[in-house]
Amino acid sequence: MRRFPFTRATAGGRHTTSLAAIAAFLSLIVAGAAHSAPAAAPDRHADTPSVAAPSAEVPAGVTAGVAVFDRQTGSFTEQVNASAQFRSASIVKLLITLDFLWNRGPDYSIPSTDRARLEAMLRSSDDAAANHYWSTNGYASVVTRMVGRLGLSDTAPPVNQNVWGHTAMSARDTVTIYRHVLERAPAPVRDFIMGNLRQSTRCASDKFDQHFGVAAAFDRPWAVKQGWAGSYPDGTCGRPSAAPDRADTAADGTGSTAAEDVDLTRPVLHSTGTVGAGDRSIVAVFTLHPDGTSYGKAFTDLTRLTRSLNVPGGVAPSGKWYGTWSSLVNVRSAPVLGDNVLTRLPAGVEVLVGCQKKGQTVSVPPYTNDWWAYLPQYGGYISNIYISHPDNQLPDVPLCS
Repeated sequence: MRRFPFTRATAGGRHTTSLAAIAAFLSLIVAGAAHSAPAAAPDRHADTPSVAAPSAEVPAGVTAGVAVFDRQTGSFTEQVNASAQFRSASIVKLLITLDFLWNRGPDYSIPSTDRARLEAMLRSSDDAAANHYWSTNGYASVVTRMVGRLGLSDTAPPVNQNVWGHTAMSARDTVTIYRHVLERAPAPVRDFIMGNLRQSTRCASDKFDQHFGVAAAFDRPWAVKQGWAGSYPDGTCGRPSAAPDRADTAADGTGSTAAEDVDLTRPVLHSTGTVGAGDRSIVAVFTLHPDGTSYGKAFTDLTRLTRSLNVPGGVAPSGKWYGTWSSLVNVRSAPVLGDNVLTRLPAGVEVLVGCQKKGQTVSVPPYTNDWWAYLPQYGGYISNIYISHPDNQLPDVPLCS
């Protein structure tokens, strides 16, 4: 460090301060400060929590908007295109629910008919319920009211007010919505919404498997509201096979827009909710996929992206992730064939394998296999013949006890 004298020696041993030296010293300090610390621009986001360096791994071909907010520290741990607008699909059902509950009175009582509708809409993404409240409460006015009430920046109603799924939303606005529910909404509202999101059903009302993203990437506790829209003919689950029948996809491709740059043609898949004890982290992942993407690939890409995120309080489930092949692979209650189908997998989806064991031999010529993989997130088994691996027995998966 360079030294600057404040004093000089005199004949009598006393030291006197040189005013010239002080002036020179001060001028150097001022000059140095001007070069090393330029004046900062006014902070227009002084109240905006900081964000850590993102760890998000966005799969090739996927357009994503991501926001993860740690409520314990009051800061974002992930923001990737957080303000980008996507067509909301069923994420707008959060706003539809809040709008209905906004002025319910001091006890926020919900009539039994409405309770049943709202529970189906929040847990199983029921479209008939959304259609009812959308039309009853003023169509696009629902979104307009909630934008003003919550101070949303990127949310806009659809131009075609009959299509609630074309509402424009962003990841950061979704964080704001969850923060309102958790931190500012009356306790009955918070408990009703979050209680239902914690009971998300694997099979949605339209028979689509909706436990992707947050629900697949983390162990409970979590609460989720998912969204999907587009041409997905292969996303069915459960015993019966059903074609998609969603009010928010019927008008896809019409060319109407909720806001500039919102894509209404390519398929979307969104996962939002909270993760960890006390709803520590709020996670919002919006994704847009290339035309022709299968549901299983979109499901896998979204879940991989979610698994890559820095989510405080989130715990990754134990097991190994493997791809699958074939369509509508049956998940069975035991490693044998028979009348024991629990659900079906989306075609080609990646699954978490917890353990494996021998069972009934399955033949898909020219292959045979008597090993079965246990899928803890589905509570059942699939034949290893449908696992994308060359060996009958998976080398890095333990035996089931």
